[in-house]
Amino acid sequence: MLLNLNITGLAVVESLSLELQHGMSVLTGETGAGKSILLTALGLALGDRADSSYIRPGSKRAEINLEFDLSDATAAMQWLQDHELDEDEHCIIRRIINSDGRSKAYINNRPATLQALQALSEKLIEIHGQHAHLNLLHGEEQRRLLDSSADNGKRLQNLNAVYTNWKTFQTEQQQLINAADNKARQEELLSYQLHELQQLELATFDYSALSDEHSRQANIDNILSSGQQQLDLLYENEQQSINQMLNHSIQALTTHSGFAPELQDINTLLEEAQVQIEEACHQLRRFLEIQEADPMRMEWLESQLEIIHGLSRKHQVKPEELPKLAEDLQQQLASLDHDNNRLEFLAGEIDRLRCEYHQQASALTEQRQKTAQQLQQKISTVVQELGMPHGEFSIHIETLPDSDPKFNGLDSIEFRVSTNPGLPHRALAKVASGGELSRISLAIQVATLHNKTVPTMIFDEVDAGIGGGIAEIVGQKLRSLGRNRQVMCVTHLPQVAAQAHHHLFVVKNNQTEITSSRVETLTDKQRTQEIARMLGGIHITDQTLAHAHEMLSSASEKA
Repeated sequence: MLLNLNITGLAVVESLSLELQHGMSVLTGETGAGKSILLTALGLALGDRADSSYIRPGSKRAEINLEFDLSDATAAMQWLQDHELDEDEHCIIRRIINSDGRSKAYINNRPATLQALQALSEKLIEIHGQHAHLNLLHGEEQRRLLDSSADNGKRLQNLNAVYTNWKTFQTEQQQLINAADNKARQEELLSYQLHELQQLELATFDYSALSDEHSRQANIDNILSSGQQQLDLLYENEQQSINQMLNHSIQALTTHSGFAPELQDINTLLEEAQVQIEEACHQLRRFLEIQEADPMRMEWLESQLEIIHGLSRKHQVKPEELPKLAEDLQQQLASLDHDNNRLEFLAGEIDRLRCEYHQQASALTEQRQKTAQQLQQKISTVVQELGMPHGEFSIHIETLPDSDPKFNGLDSIEFRVSTNPGLPHRALAKVASGGELSRISLAIQVATLHNKTVPTMIFDEVDAGIGGGIAEIVGQKLRSLGRNRQVMCVTHLPQVAAQAHHHLFVVKNNQTEITSSRVETLTDKQRTQEIARMLGGIHITDQTLAHAHEMLSSASEKA
């Protein structure tokens, strides 16, 4: 049950803290007083999209806080526990809308997503807007109402799981069948591409090594010429080699080392350098001895690299990635061979799932038909009480035999009504007026009350299009809904307002620079005044007050 609604800086509401109670509460006030902003606030707090236009002029942000008592909301309590958001038997929801349009949401002081708010709100509040009765004209809404009354949630979940698997397999099967037309051409292309790559001897393919060897062969003459020049310079030129010059230096310094012992260390370094040069020349000589130009090898390398670069450009991959490409092509070829086996498997699974689906769909149809028989009688009874004495409500179910699986079953469900004796039952859209739809919608809510676990129900002018004694009956039905739960109703009808257990009045203040609204909880005396206003308009007479008092007393006695 909703205990408290707190609003700050939202449209016409500067600041509002509203305590709410169990039973039926009505919300009344002059047209344009701001009754709808309370429903807007509830919608925002429970996950509706928001933007900065909701923020009251002069305010930095808008904030809505809701406090719930969960003692009568076991489904909501379980949801909070499952998401580790539970906190005793209370739940606080907070929504903040900033001036930049961004918003934040919290459940029990922990950040939450809009999806989480929406999932939780379904277990806390059921809102019937001004045009909710128009949803009755849609087949999907009619199906949902019937399944909800039949408690078909688990059956639908299981059926739709089978449908989803069947649809997935069928889609894959169709894709494979379509692909089979191009299979031969695809297989030929893959085989040709793979053969092209296999000429590269992929088992020993090393692009980096081939590229390096090609570079060496291309520069072998320069390598040999430069190597011999350096060998002469370092060692083999007896007159001007570095080795010969080191000999002269060592001999010269040795002659003077007797007079200057410090030169001995320098001599040692020069001798070590001479040894290193001799070793380097030895290795360079051996390297040059084994190097030779190989025109045939060079031709083969150039041919291989030309093929590699051509295939690399053709397939738009780097040269070193060609072995991986060949592996992928091989797998694609293998998958083509696998398709026939997969098609055979899919055909078996599709038949099995179709059979399982039809078994479950048949059980679902049976449950729907059973519930429809009971529900249509209950709804007809309430419809007749709501001023349609000859009204008869029926639920027509037509099942598509041997049809492909469909989401939510094979049944076409249509709500029908006959408003006058002897007339056939026809679809709601072809028979019912706006006022009649409102009453039928309310009748459905009353008739299916025992299936509802949501502790709070809100009705926004669901009594539109009716008046007089019918309006009083509508008020009585709403009051009966409020016996076991919390019901809030926005109304302009005094007959409905008089039936409430509690009365909230919305007042607009135009005396300030920015219009603001506030909500007052009316006392018994104030209620009489408000009912009289709703009855008599601007000039309230003693007779109007007496009528208002009588309406309130009558409602209290019937309770």
